Amino acid sequence: MTIRTERHDDSTDPAPLGEDPALLIDAAVELFNARDTAGLGLLYHPEAVMVPAPGMPMTGEQRIGALAHLISLGLRMRAEVRQVYRGGDTALLLVEWSLRGDGPGGEPMDMSGTATDVARRGPDGRWRYAVDNPFGTDSPPAP
Repeated sequence: MTIRTERHDDSTDPAPLGEDPALLIDAAVELFNARDTAGLGLLYHPEAVMVPAPGMPMTGEQRIGALAHLISLGLRMRAEVRQVYRGGDTALLLVEWSLRGDGPGGEPMDMSGTATDVARRGPDGRWRYAVDNPFGTDSPPAP
């Protein structure tokens, strides 16, 4: 994946500036693969929801913990934005993603899905996750 250079200005905020909300996915992949939990956390609105498994929405400290856990697996992320639907400062992104590599115990791991993510551009002009739903329309496990 090529990171589009126009996504950064000279500040330390990794959230992308500009008209293209797909830049958020580029930034997330770059920070995930760099194992930058703090930087990745800055790509989320404070009230954002992450759904690390179908039917398990998380916010706040739970969301941060879920991100840290995924990064700790040591897998490499790849992502390709398939579709973007934008209305003003809100966008729906449909993203094919995968996490592959050797897990913490050396076992091969391979996870993938089609994300349905919602991004919002804030007053600062930066795109951030409002909803990070990596498994999209997958159903939660039956009780």
